[in-house]
Amino acid sequence: MQSFRTELENPVVQKDILELANKIELFQNGKIDEEKFRSLRLARGIYGQRQEGVQMIRIKLPYGKVLSHQLRRIAEVSDEYSRSRLHITTRQDIQIHYVDINRTPELWAELERDDVTIREACGNTVRNVTASETAGIDTNEPFDVSPYADALFKFFLRNSVCQEMGRKFKVSFSASDEDTGLSYMHDLGFIAKIENEVKGFKVMLGGGLGSQPRHADLFYEFLPSDKIIPLMEGVLRVFDRYGERKSRAKARLKFLIKDLGLDAFKVLVEEEQNAIEFKSVTIDTSNYKVSKPVSVTAPNVEIKNTEAYNLWKSTNVIPQKQEGYVAIGIKVLLGDFYTDKARLLADLVEHYAAGELRLSLRQNILIPFVKEDLLPFFYVELEKLGFVEAGYNKAVDITACPGTDTCNLGIASSTGIAEELERVIKTEYPQYLENSDLMIKISGCMNACGQHNMANIGFQGMSIRTKDKLVAPALQVLLGGGNLGNGNAYFADKVVKIPSRRGPDALRRILNDFEANAEGKQFVDYYKEKGEKYFYHLLTDLSDTENLTQEDFIDWGTEEQYVKAIGIGECAGVVIDLIATLFLESDEKIEESKEAYSNKVYSSAIYEAYRSMVNSAKAILLSENISTNTQAGIISQFDELFVETKKIELGTSFSDLIYQIKVFPPTKDFANNYINAAEQFLKSVRAFRDTQVVA
Repeated sequence: MQSFRTELENPVVQKDILELANKIELFQNGKIDEEKFRSLRLARGIYGQRQEGVQMIRIKLPYGKVLSHQLRRIAEVSDEYSRSRLHITTRQDIQIHYVDINRTPELWAELERDDVTIREACGNTVRNVTASETAGIDTNEPFDVSPYADALFKFFLRNSVCQEMGRKFKVSFSASDEDTGLSYMHDLGFIAKIENEVKGFKVMLGGGLGSQPRHADLFYEFLPSDKIIPLMEGVLRVFDRYGERKSRAKARLKFLIKDLGLDAFKVLVEEEQNAIEFKSVTIDTSNYKVSKPVSVTAPNVEIKNTEAYNLWKSTNVIPQKQEGYVAIGIKVLLGDFYTDKARLLADLVEHYAAGELRLSLRQNILIPFVKEDLLPFFYVELEKLGFVEAGYNKAVDITACPGTDTCNLGIASSTGIAEELERVIKTEYPQYLENSDLMIKISGCMNACGQHNMANIGFQGMSIRTKDKLVAPALQVLLGGGNLGNGNAYFADKVVKIPSRRGPDALRRILNDFEANAEGKQFVDYYKEKGEKYFYHLLTDLSDTENLTQEDFIDWGTEEQYVKAIGIGECAGVVIDLIATLFLESDEKIEESKEAYSNKVYSSAIYEAYRSMVNSAKAILLSENISTNTQAGIISQFDELFVETKKIELGTSFSDLIYQIKVFPPTKDFANNYINAAEQFLKSVRAFRDTQVVA
């Protein structure tokens, strides 16, 4: 095993990192199947990149909070292991690219020295818990949601219930009814509420974007805050058991809810509460570390361009509920910035604010707790860094995923077209520098990492084929999406597909029409009034492929002729269907179960034993070429094909044996009995497998 400095305070983290190093070595020596290894590394934030032989590392920053010393550590890691560039995602993470996989354990260890993790930033896990970047300072919030987001993140990190689900799971917290956490597009979305002096949340369930966006259902109008963790555990357990595992395209929670129905799903979640250890989890907000602003005297500075300064103040300065303080929004073009600026920014907020930054869902940076009399000083200092561009969270502030720059799934450039559209707005429509009612988002493919299908004006990367079978980069134009607040929203309509090079012309037509005819309406209302057909007729001639020029075959940001090249998507992990690997995993899970039992974490011990039994049953089904796509399906098929036919004798049905997990509370005695049952079951199916092999 490679050697590197791993002396960390947390032995769980240290063990995790050493295990990753070991698995990398085993994989490179041909002792771990590629599919299995991919699933493991994704759950450790290590994602295959479009460029062969290097990885993207996703750094998990719950609700976008990053302290000065953490940002400096991330900068050091990017300098040492990457290319000194940081990318802010639409889920408040930071990504670095071009990392050698052999150095990822060492990289992870360095991050953990400042309590920064990459664990479960990718893969079939609970992804980063996001929140309104203004949480804790929002003038409209009933209370600060940060401690609740933090507690939920910590409770489910490394939690056995959500390590190998059929698909990823996304959670958000909104500070107020403005719903800036975008609850309606998450698997679970929480909106802060107070009823009868009790803090709690409106709960939205089963939202999602991608190729088939779905508006979340209202799950609870009000849920007390001590019930959000038990509720989420119940949802995860049901999703893990009944969620699709064969067809990745149908494996998100939104499809399961569509199949079962909301009422039936809610019953299943309520049934799980019997087996959940903690029926109520009170979140102690008094132990949450709130950043304290420093007390400094404002240095004397000279503002050279008062007009630019006043514009910046009008678009980038946000009032705080704390008297005498404001927050400063930094518009970060496409979410990309470099480590030299990151260090200087970290020093600035440490010495003159509260030593804290928030990364936003629109790929920007927010500096909270800036004394109002320090605004001129901050402007001068941020100007030195190139961080005073006006238009924070305004129309000119376009969101875009990395697209074909680095992503395996990118079909067309999103960053190149985003830069061009921002240039068009700045130079031709300067009035939109202060417009917060128009939101433009771009994704390089249908997976919607750029959130294009929730934007007022969205663009999705595609390709287009001419009659001569030539392929050019294209954009699907989507219009009419918008956040209405309090869990309500519209998703955008697909209006027309055009060659990418005509994207700026499409934007000009849309804005010109809006300027001429909207009569003061917001764009989302104007679009609903006019309708999809109106805008189709406005733009349809741009879709003509009969008159393409040579330039149309060159995507934005490149000089080479376009080639459609899509790699293997990894954002949801993969399903492992090798019998031997499944049996080995069953062994591992029983060992993990016993370890949890010895540590008196009985709920985890029981769940690992459950996973062992599901794995073992799946292995035998696959050995008979029987397709499976859910855990519940595996259990019922195993009974039908092996227990009822008496091919395998268990003394009871497999369903009765394994479903004890949702009947009994997680006591020491039950955990011990359940682990023994899992061991005996594995012996039985292995014995049956031996007879198959001999035959």
